[in-house]
Amino acid sequence: MTDGFDFTRDGEVARLTFARPAKMNAITYGMWSAIPDVVADVEADATLKVLVLAGGGKHFSAGADISEFGELRTTAEGAASYDKAVEGAVAALTSMRKPSVAMIQGNCIGGGCQVSVACDFRFAAEGSRFGITPAKLGIVYHFDSTRQLVSLVGPAHAKYFLLSGELITAARAREIGLLNDVFPADDLEASTLEFVRTLCSRSQASVRGMNRIIEKIVAGQESPDAEVEELRSEALHGEDYAEGVAAFLDRRPPNFTFR
Repeated sequence: MTDGFDFTRDGEVARLTFARPAKMNAITYGMWSAIPDVVADVEADATLKVLVLAGGGKHFSAGADISEFGELRTTAEGAASYDKAVEGAVAALTSMRKPSVAMIQGNCIGGGCQVSVACDFRFAAEGSRFGITPAKLGIVYHFDSTRQLVSLVGPAHAKYFLLSGELITAARAREIGLLNDVFPADDLEASTLEFVRTLCSRSQASVRGMNRIIEKIVAGQESPDAEVEELRSEALHGEDYAEGVAAFLDRRPPNFTFR
């Protein structure tokens, strides 16, 4: 595992933890570059159903490690290479079929917020802070990350975030749709993992198929294509559908087997 990350497995749940607490979990170039491999490993592991992203210590992540910029982003070529690593990490998280959940405490700023927005779900502790700050650095934000942000909070709130670089509270983030929910800090992990267990208990054929369709809709697709029809057909003829209907009729919890 790349320096700056801890990766663990607990049954059906994988956890990727930003592990640079002395640097407020600032994300290095090496960490950005490693995220696609982590995602690929989780997708390929049939025993895993959900990826949780978290921050070690007091913060989720204060963003990209700007101390590297003087070395890695001083030329157009260097900036392009760095941006390619960031874009690869965002694309990998966005395209995951298995759900990803950001569990956030403390600062979730800049690249840290960018990572959380690329996840499927975001749960935060009271007292967390959120912001995206390219306007403080003279950077024009990544297109796909901008699209994801607009799809979550709408253009007016996205403009507030990106053009001002101001930080907002967890309560405000929940209010505008950036977060799924906010919990007292002491309850964050238990409440998040309760939701994760719910995801694990559902039909994975349904979860992954619908996750892919939602990704297509957010990307601008307006009508079903061959892949969508195939996903729906495979689910209809799959074991999970038969089990789900049988369980409903028998008034019992379903025992889904799709992995």
